[in-house]
Amino acid sequence: MGSFDLVVQQDMTILVYANSPLYEDMRQALQRFAQLVKHPAGIHTFKMSSITLWNAASAGMESEEVIALLEQHASTPVPMKVKQDIQLWMGRYGLFTLEGEEGAGILELTCTDRAVLERMIQDGELGLMFSGRMSEHTAWVQAKHRGRLKRDLARAGYPVVDRVGYREGERLAFSLAVTIAEGKPFELRSYQQEAIQAFVGSEQVLGGDGVVVLPCGAGKTVVGIGAIAALQSETLILTSNATSVKQWKSELLKKTTLREDQIGTYTANEKQVRPITISTYQMMTFRRPDEEEWIHMHLFHERNWGLLIYDEVHLLPAPVFRTTADLQAARRLGLTATLIREDGCEQDVFSLIGPKRYEKPWKQLEQEGWIAKVHCVEVRVGMEEHLSECYHTASERDKARLAGENVQKGQVVDRLLKRHSSEPTLIIGQYLNQLKTLAERLHIPLMTGKTPQEEREELYRQFRSGQIRQLIVSKVANFAVDLPDATIAIQISGSYGSRQEEAQRLGRVLRAKADGRDAYFYSVVTDQSKEQEFARKRQLFLLEQGYTYDVMKGEGVYEACGAIEHASEGES
Repeated sequence: MGSFDLVVQQDMTILVYANSPLYEDMRQALQRFAQLVKHPAGIHTFKMSSITLWNAASAGMESEEVIALLEQHASTPVPMKVKQDIQLWMGRYGLFTLEGEEGAGILELTCTDRAVLERMIQDGELGLMFSGRMSEHTAWVQAKHRGRLKRDLARAGYPVVDRVGYREGERLAFSLAVTIAEGKPFELRSYQQEAIQAFVGSEQVLGGDGVVVLPCGAGKTVVGIGAIAALQSETLILTSNATSVKQWKSELLKKTTLREDQIGTYTANEKQVRPITISTYQMMTFRRPDEEEWIHMHLFHERNWGLLIYDEVHLLPAPVFRTTADLQAARRLGLTATLIREDGCEQDVFSLIGPKRYEKPWKQLEQEGWIAKVHCVEVRVGMEEHLSECYHTASERDKARLAGENVQKGQVVDRLLKRHSSEPTLIIGQYLNQLKTLAERLHIPLMTGKTPQEEREELYRQFRSGQIRQLIVSKVANFAVDLPDATIAIQISGSYGSRQEEAQRLGRVLRAKADGRDAYFYSVVTDQSKEQEFARKRQLFLLEQGYTYDVMKGEGVYEACGAIEHASEGES
């Protein structure tokens, strides 16, 4: 038994002493099979689940390795029930395997546990997908049910290892560019090469489906381009918004030998279907009010796609999930900064897109200089007397809005802009009235969901060129915005306790700066309110990645920020 570093509880949670000298090592080890769910002062709570353990198993971890790691650091014996549950969940990975020839009408589902297979065959809904028994351990399944079977078995607690293989798709011959616009050779970074290889697989390692997890600014798009180049097949790319569509096309043209006429964009303004086609989730789920059909879903079958790329896969909407169940013959790559889904559909990502194939810790990328060092600061502001009275008599939902729109936050923004007057700064918020008021008072451009695409592009261009130094943005800037010089992000309101959103917003300043300077991420919250509770939840994923939040009061923010900067200079 080790030192007093962690305690494992019956409910699969792990209490970790944050002040332990071994905390950093333990945090990185726990990330492989558990997820941070709470962080009260001094103690961080991680939790193991079927998905976290299946992802660990798919990466080659054994249950004995997980148990041994816990026992090494546990201050009390690891409960027998927890050991049994770890063995149970990790043992179920590989229990079911799906095999057969791609293109065949019938596939073989093998289960090493005859009783479990029998139970599934007898199930009222699952049983409908079976077409008879081949042996006591193997049943026949119609190929058209491949996706649905994997999804439903995962939901029942039994992930399927799919060994059927994939169609090659229409061949598309091209190579990575020798040079890019800046005149430098284009080379994949080592971790990008590792991610591509982990996805593509080899004779020894299963590949062709799954998710690559990398922070914003680490080049997820480049990983996608590298995967297309490795497979040399026609590809459909789905992403989060029209801005991202343009960025994907621009990157493909800069970093490959593909011609412009080989890349199509399928958006509201133009519907080009070409060997590489880029569209959005919004397009795929669009339907007219008087119709039930999703009118653009045909794009999935428009060409013989060999690869489907789901950018920002944590945003994949339910209708696309349902369609994805029918697309198991194509290789599928998910790209994301975080596997967290606020709707709890991680199981469907696992079963229909694939397991986590590669992840690189954010802090490791920071240490290697691939992303910027970011200082996270939570600034707490009080409430004026009138607001306090309204807040304490309001409904729970209205409390969140009242705290989010607290006018006292404006003074903090003023101080922060003064402190960082020469730095490219994004002010990000949830509530449009709050953002409009701030934009009018500070004479800073505002971009929201109603801003026309052409105007958005122009604002981004002006920000990148330094023509404007500050930009106020709503949720439209949460995803896929390439603003490499953004150094300061000031978050003045957010979507309740969304860990996903917190990670994406910090990502707006993560790209490594040309001059090596640090970045700052400020989250302004109303003290002793629901917003403070939400802030604790929002920060979970980043704390899991090794970030820490300095907490300060709004009235002293100018001087406190100076102290943080001074300390940072001392470190360097």
